[in-house]
Amino acid sequence: MKRRHSVFNHWLCSVLISLACVLPAKAANDINIHYEKFTLDNGLTVIVHEDRKAPVVAAAVWYKVGSKDEPLGKSGFAHLFEHLMFNGTENYDDEWFKPLQEVGATGLNGTTSFDRTNYFQTVPTPALERILWMESDRMGHLLGAITQEKLDEQRGVVQNEKRQSEDQPYGSLLTHAVKALFPDEHPYSHTVIGSMEDLNSASLDDVKAWFNEYYGPNNAILVLSGDINAAQAKPMVEKYFGDIEPGPALAKWQSWVPERNANTRQVVQDKVPQTRIYRLWVSPENTSPTATDLYIAASVMGDGKNSRMYKELVYNQQIATNASVFNYEQKLASIFGISVDVKQGEDPAVVEREMDKIINQFLKKGPTKDEVKLVSTKRKAAMIRGLEEVGGFGGKADTLASGEFVANDPNYFKTELKELANTTPKKVKAAAQQWLSDGWHQITYIPFAEHAATSDGVDRSTGLPAITSETQLSFPNVEVTTLSNGIKLVFANRSTVPLVNIAMQFDAGYAADAGGKLG
Repeated sequence: MKRRHSVFNHWLCSVLISLACVLPAKAANDINIHYEKFTLDNGLTVIVHEDRKAPVVAAAVWYKVGSKDEPLGKSGFAHLFEHLMFNGTENYDDEWFKPLQEVGATGLNGTTSFDRTNYFQTVPTPALERILWMESDRMGHLLGAITQEKLDEQRGVVQNEKRQSEDQPYGSLLTHAVKALFPDEHPYSHTVIGSMEDLNSASLDDVKAWFNEYYGPNNAILVLSGDINAAQAKPMVEKYFGDIEPGPALAKWQSWVPERNANTRQVVQDKVPQTRIYRLWVSPENTSPTATDLYIAASVMGDGKNSRMYKELVYNQQIATNASVFNYEQKLASIFGISVDVKQGEDPAVVEREMDKIINQFLKKGPTKDEVKLVSTKRKAAMIRGLEEVGGFGGKADTLASGEFVANDPNYFKTELKELANTTPKKVKAAAQQWLSDGWHQITYIPFAEHAATSDGVDRSTGLPAITSETQLSFPNVEVTTLSNGIKLVFANRSTVPLVNIAMQFDAGYAADAGGKLG
């Protein structure tokens, strides 16, 4: 699964000590989600998990397309399509939510990331065929319902969402971060929401071509989790999805962690309440075992009020009001980051120096055994608690789909459980030393002072101002004398700077060449 820290609101793991205490480490690692997996002739991957504790089924559809797949000049297309796919199909040209709210569906949502786009909802068992009809209709019968009016409407919605998110304090962080950390040719070098210019230039033909390339069944995963089994699911899935034409073959990056050796800095003036320092590194992709070690490093240094960064800067020295550390994991590469809010009146340079001391101490000594054990226990408890639900964020449908997407293994979450159980302070220290040394980019947000123009100004209707006086010049006194060898000396003294300018002039030039050789 390995989706653990968001840049803007980093993951706060639930403590859940009571759950962790009753589960020995071996029992926690033996947790399994039983499933059946099959593939339709058109390439659609289907995963079914049976859980009969309630008469509901969670349906999740993951498309293997995100902002990383957008070519130059087409940023924001994946997110724009997330919106368009909620706006009706050729056979149901209305808002997506109405027929699902009628049957009591819960957890209806869709999200877009650098790597993928997903849609999910949980419905009562009798409504399963309705959601299969709707999900298959927007997979196979969407383009005829996309009009210029709908495109313009959703383009406006996305652009307004972009304004709202980026106009918030520190809301431009990801825009600055990806531009600094990833080269222009890297798939992560632009944000998921895209640029205003690219969104404005999106035409109907562009949008339809994008859909035909990436939203075929062979580039999608369907997960059904809950009051159903594979024997029941297969004929229904064949019925609704089997006739959808597959999309073209695709070439995709699997991993690309750019190398950075030089430290870089950026100061951003913005309407923020206080100075905030972000220190950011590129780190390995989410399937790398090192990502788990860096997750533990981030949690020890900055997850909650008992973390090292928070205790030292906020409690002990009282030079910051908040401190957190995250590892924002994605499929090609991740971003490890530290965020510190500088207390009003404190010198950011002093805060940065103290922040560096904490980082360097961690790199030198690493975490303690107890710190690693605590983070591992909290993370395992949070994962296990999420698996109580068949749907929703972190539920079984989400977990199975995520595992299939990142590693072709629906039970990939077990790999993370094993990594958490097997890691050691030595491994965490080694990962931190390898990835959290030079090569960082620092973004410091500073409050932008409010400026205002005066209400009164010059009357410009009268034209250019007249010149009513002459320039007054002040020359130094000039003294003249003759040296003993006949050289005439002219001296002008002005005491402004401690310099002496010397110029010599000889009464001999071109005229002296008369009768001789020129030059």
